[in-house]
Amino acid sequence: MEAETSDLRTTVGLASDVSFAHESEREFAAILDFYQIRWEYEPRTFPLRWDQEGKLIESFTPDFYLVDHDLFVELTTLKQSLVTKKNRKLRLIRTLYPDVRIKLFYGRDFRSLMAKYGLDGDSYQVAAASNQLSEMTLSTGALTADN
Repeated sequence: MEAETSDLRTTVGLASDVSFAHESEREFAAILDFYQIRWEYEPRTFPLRWDQEGKLIESFTPDFYLVDHDLFVELTTLKQSLVTKKNRKLRLIRTLYPDVRIKLFYGRDFRSLMAKYGLDGDSYQVAAASNQLSEMTLSTGALTADN
């Protein structure tokens, strides 16, 4: 198995300083900034599969690393086929790297988070936010995660 690799796009800090792949990532980073939660954007790439010659053929780079919580976060707000692919990759990460803590935020979780903080969505989503974000919640200025 090949050693873990690092992505050169490591950035700590402010949402305004990063070129994000999707607007949802910028919005998530803005919430983290507001609560002064230290984060890095795409700081690490995890090798997942290799061919018969040992050449890397599949890897995964989570969107965020929450420095003080030792937690990777992947956002998925797009179509179902991407959700299925990301779930498969997360299962591989958990098998290959059992000590790595990683959480997947689904589109509904992200919309609820945005609604909870008055950034997007309908008011009914606010009430559902705590249930949908059971693994990860923002409260009293701190992020907590259950593994």
